[in-house]
Amino acid sequence: MALHHFHLKADWPGGRNEVGYIESEKLKTKISIPKEMDGPDIGTNPDEMLLGAAATCYIISLAAMIERAELPLKEMDMQSEGIVDVTDGVFTYQKIIHRPRVVLRAEAVEKDLSKLNRLVDKAEKSCMISKAIQGNVELEMEADTSIAK
Repeated sequence: MALHHFHLKADWPGGRNEVGYIESEKLKTKISIPKEMDGPDIGTNPDEMLLGAAATCYIISLAAMIERAELPLKEMDMQSEGIVDVTDGVFTYQKIIHRPRVVLRAEAVEKDLSKLNRLVDKAEKSCMISKAIQGNVELEMEADTSIAK
């Protein structure tokens, strides 16, 4: 078994509407509460970071599966949306919606597209971030898959 350790340092100067800073090996940014939650909206925030973790984990997992399956990938991109519910002052990260767009090269056949559609769903279930938030945050997939003309 291999254990991988990731480290992050956070500095926070004071109250709720201050601006802090986080730093890890490859991530260095200011942090604050977003404007939607009446914060100063400087740098990033936990809501964006959770969405970013879920989205990057998913798209990297999908890319690896497409590569292993030797599907003729032409292009792939994705939009993701995080939905936070605020009820009676309680913030709950309710849902993440991934909208991947995956296009196979023109030489692909229907069998390839069918396999791609299975991988689109499988990648969400195998991504470690998806597994970590499972049962707490609903995950939804709205995929657009096709073969190039």
